[in-house]
Amino acid sequence: MRVRKKPWAAPYIKSHPDLIVTDPETQLGHWQERFPSQQPIQVEIGIGKGQFIIEMARQNPEINFLGIEIQESVIATALRKLVESELPNVQLVETDGAFVDTLFAEGEIDKLYLNFSDPWPKKRHAKRRLTSPNFLIHYQKVLKGDGRIQFKTDNRGLFEYSLTSFNNFGMVFDEVWLDLHHSEGNVGNVQTEYEEKFSAKGPIYKLVAHFKEA
Repeated sequence: MRVRKKPWAAPYIKSHPDLIVTDPETQLGHWQERFPSQQPIQVEIGIGKGQFIIEMARQNPEINFLGIEIQESVIATALRKLVESELPNVQLVETDGAFVDTLFAEGEIDKLYLNFSDPWPKKRHAKRRLTSPNFLIHYQKVLKGDGRIQFKTDNRGLFEYSLTSFNNFGMVFDEVWLDLHHSEGNVGNVQTEYEEKFSAKGPIYKLVAHFKEA
């Protein structure tokens, strides 16, 4: 989906280097230095307008959160929310989050969130799905041994593909929900903007999984 360019976005991002990173490769292995306290680091790839990650940080002050988004106009909106929130445990990253092992050192991340990623429905585009083996191998490198991946989607096809992909990769499922908003798993669920808008139209699928330790 094409995002309308916002003229104010670039200068606004440039004016807040304390809250947003635009050259993330330089931070590899040093992300803790972006925060006032050294705490577990959790990462969301594709934060949209930032509702999920900012609320997660508000509810979990003992965790440091990094939100990755490639769309300049979108992350600028998230940045504006972050400025207003004054939360010390959130940092934003303007980049493509696909190949996280170029952004993070081995074992630097405690948990990874994939919320309503692009389903890439055509079979020939399967390798572009963020839950494909092409990406799982990179997630495995940067997650700690007991690190988790949490995935949510409203796309049944993508969810079924992801279950198969995780299983074939040898991952262990901690929890699986086939209708999150009508189950006990919805207690304490932090929603994204997309989730709030589309959850009434059908079930939200969710899973939490981890890699088997070698």
